[in-house]
Amino acid sequence: MDISKYALFADIAETKNFTKSGERMGYTQSGVSHVLKAMENELGFPLFLRDRRGVSLTSDALTLLPLVRNLLSVNEHLEQTAAALNGLEIGHLTIASFASISCNWLPAMIRTFRKECPGIEIELLEGSTDEILDWLHNSRADFGLLSKRNIGTLEWLPLYEDPLVAIFPKDFYLNGLTSFPIQDFTDMPFIMSALDVDYDIHDAIREAKISPRIRVSSKDDHVITSMVANGLGISILSRLTVESAGDSIQYLPLKPGFTRELGIGLRSKKALSPAARRFIALIQDMCPSC
Repeated sequence: MDISKYALFADIAETKNFTKSGERMGYTQSGVSHVLKAMENELGFPLFLRDRRGVSLTSDALTLLPLVRNLLSVNEHLEQTAAALNGLEIGHLTIASFASISCNWLPAMIRTFRKECPGIEIELLEGSTDEILDWLHNSRADFGLLSKRNIGTLEWLPLYEDPLVAIFPKDFYLNGLTSFPIQDFTDMPFIMSALDVDYDIHDAIREAKISPRIRVSSKDDHVITSMVANGLGISILSRLTVESAGDSIQYLPLKPGFTRELGIGLRSKKALSPAARRFIALIQDMCPSC
């Protein structure tokens, strides 16, 4: 079976750009057109719609896409297993992750992994909870590093209890407090994380039965910390997130305490490629609380 044409199809589905995908996959523009035309003739339906707004998938192609991604994942697993049997370490590994984990944990882990497996190409996908779950369910990523909240039918490997903290501008007067009562958010301007980014923060607010005065809502943790640093309000983020924020803000544990459980989400441990198995073992060895 010629896997390369399916890889090209999946890449165009991601980039929505024939030229960019052709360059990434080593095709000329005419080569891309030839491959897609042959696929459409073979499958019996068009794959892409082309108009002034760009490129989009047809409804039939959208149905096909998860199957193609699964096919590519299985093929990658096969090639890595064959290479391992021959004493080689080659292949591709895609990890979906919260930005806070990518920033604080993954650099050291990837450096260690690269020493052991220099032939494995690593791709990182940073996104919200919903984006990571979508990448996992659609075989876009080998595994994900995220919160346990809303993982559904995915298999789960717990790693770390990440405390939620109250964050303030550097000049905010805390009057010697060592923790911040969550009830005190009620009467203060608040910078809110978008729901699909961090369900755990919304759960804590709902459980505490408070209604903060929301000034701004954002999907980006860096935007939230910048808004707080500039005195636009206070907020709640995870400690792992704020540890990379520098000294532009200050933070305290919440009272009562709330945490989010971070871990590894995956479709099936049995279906993991050798590279994914190796990296997961490394994460479990290097994670701060594992």
